[in-house]
Amino acid sequence: MTLDHALTADALTLGYGERTVIDGLDLVVPPGRITAIVGANACGKSTLLRSMSRLLAPRSGQVLLDGKAVHRMPAKELARTLGLLPQSPIAPEGITVSDLVGRGRHPHQKLLARWSREDDEAVAEALAATQTAELADRSVDELSGGQRQRVWIALALAQRTDVLLLDEPTTFLDVSHQIDVLDLLTTLNHTRGTTIVMVLHDLNLAARYADHLIALAAGRLHAAGPPEQVLTPQTVQAVFGLSSEIITDPVSGKPLMVPRGRHHDLARQDLARQDLARQDLAREDPVREDLVPEEPAREAMEREVGVGRLS
Repeated sequence: MTLDHALTADALTLGYGERTVIDGLDLVVPPGRITAIVGANACGKSTLLRSMSRLLAPRSGQVLLDGKAVHRMPAKELARTLGLLPQSPIAPEGITVSDLVGRGRHPHQKLLARWSREDDEAVAEALAATQTAELADRSVDELSGGQRQRVWIALALAQRTDVLLLDEPTTFLDVSHQIDVLDLLTTLNHTRGTTIVMVLHDLNLAARYADHLIALAAGRLHAAGPPEQVLTPQTVQAVFGLSSEIITDPVSGKPLMVPRGRHHDLARQDLARQDLARQDLAREDPVREDLVPEEPAREAMEREVGVGRLS
């Protein structure tokens, strides 16, 4: 089992050039749990992860690992505890899969030390876990996007850190392999106690697999907590500008977000049909004012089905 580590952000402000992306953020990552960071595009999810792994220095505030500022820790010391799978990593040209995954062992090797049996075991275990062992001798350049993504995840696993950060780990993967990867990370968390923090775009997968959700909006923390508390229609509207319904996932029992949108909404379609029927009847008998509901009654009907004003 891994050790529990305290990973926090304290009044963290991040940006690029003159643009501020994260502004005065405070958050606590629950140790030994799976945390998913969600939010709209360009809200600061990847920027936050980069700073938590020391790749981006803060303008102000700090990221703390066990009370130490990560930006002041020696790189190798940090890499033995905290690993990162970035969003679009680039492999050295011509490198084989086994060599790339083996690079995950570098933080554990001392100067002039030989490759050990533990290193071999870590690489073999990572290749097996990600179903990439049969690719070990192939060049990374030859692989498909999905295969390449699984190899990068294998590198992160070979590093065997107590804290693992992943930026969109399901990118380029079909739905089957998305589930495989998230199941793999869940097993890693359950068996080794690894603290996992990942950025996910799929709200429903985030709610299913995470113990803790962090919802960002415009560079600020909008909500944090268990999925049952965070994934609400109000949060989805505030963070994504999307009208939705939240139901119970019949498989996991976790909350499941169902977007409304402008089409394929039965309640909206039913209200529109009622409107058309009333208009037809009103044209046939213009004297009957009761066929067209007054504004207060109409607004009550719209609130009941949870839709906006129909034209």
